[in-house]
Amino acid sequence: MHRRTTAIRRGVLAAAALALATGCTAQAVGAAGAGSSPAAPSSASASPSAAPSPAGASPSGLPSPSDPASTSPSPAASSPTPSSSAPSPSYGDDKPSASASAQPGGKVLMTKGMENEQVRELQARLRQVGYFDRGPTAFYGSLTAEAVAAFQTKRGLAATGSVDETTWTKLVGMTRKPTANELRPPTSNALDTPDPRCMTGRVLCISKESRTLAWMIDGKVVSAMDVRFGSVNTPTREGTFKVDRKERTWTSTLYHSEMPYSMFFSGGQAVHYSADFAARGYNGASHGCVNVRDKGRLAKVFEQVRVGDKVVVHW
Repeated sequence: MHRRTTAIRRGVLAAAALALATGCTAQAVGAAGAGSSPAAPSSASASPSAAPSPAGASPSGLPSPSDPASTSPSPAASSPTPSSSAPSPSYGDDKPSASASAQPGGKVLMTKGMENEQVRELQARLRQVGYFDRGPTAFYGSLTAEAVAAFQTKRGLAATGSVDETTWTKLVGMTRKPTANELRPPTSNALDTPDPRCMTGRVLCISKESRTLAWMIDGKVVSAMDVRFGSVNTPTREGTFKVDRKERTWTSTLYHSEMPYSMFFSGGQAVHYSADFAARGYNGASHGCVNVRDKGRLAKVFEQVRVGDKVVVHW
């Protein structure tokens, strides 16, 4: 009887020891963060882990494909880390794509129909780099839009014809701040490089290339204006001449047209104001004279020019 009682006690103690050991093992697994039986790893990986993400975690903040506490990595965890040569889908990635050059560059700052001083600066900067061939007007019309589109195409940007943040940044980086004379130039056409014959004395320096007249004294431009010339049948003569007479008011004896502020330099050819030029621009031509469309500017030069001053007409 005593031996049987002893045997029973030993069996009870062994069972208690086994139960205690099993409870400690389960508690240890729970403390390690598995939160479920090893037989169900999928539910463990689906719930966020309290442990920090591994160093190779996705910058997008998406959950890691594998459970960091698992001793048996899933097939996703064993996949190689994507390399730069084979990028994975991007989440907010700012790397340029293959079609980046065709994408607009941020907020639109200027577009057709606008009229302000920033547009004037835009036109002056475009003129500096050869995309706008006339004086700034401050109005964003079709000519400005075409110039902007050409600039964008050259720089690999979307040729929208409107100035977005990227376009403006590139243009500003390539140009300098326009001067007051560049923002409000005396002529619509850019002045040509003065002919060497214009660099001394008092000269009406007239360029057929740029279609401009520069009133110069000792190599410095005092005033400038747009001009147009004779047609193919009645060309304006080229060469070096002198002002031989001045007429504040004059009517052509051949064509019966008004020629205010005439400064004659070669027979019947003269520099003078033309109402037709002011109205029609370069759609017309003179009969050989040098037409000026800015009456006020020419009137001031007329007062300064003397009979005998040099006139140079050149290409």
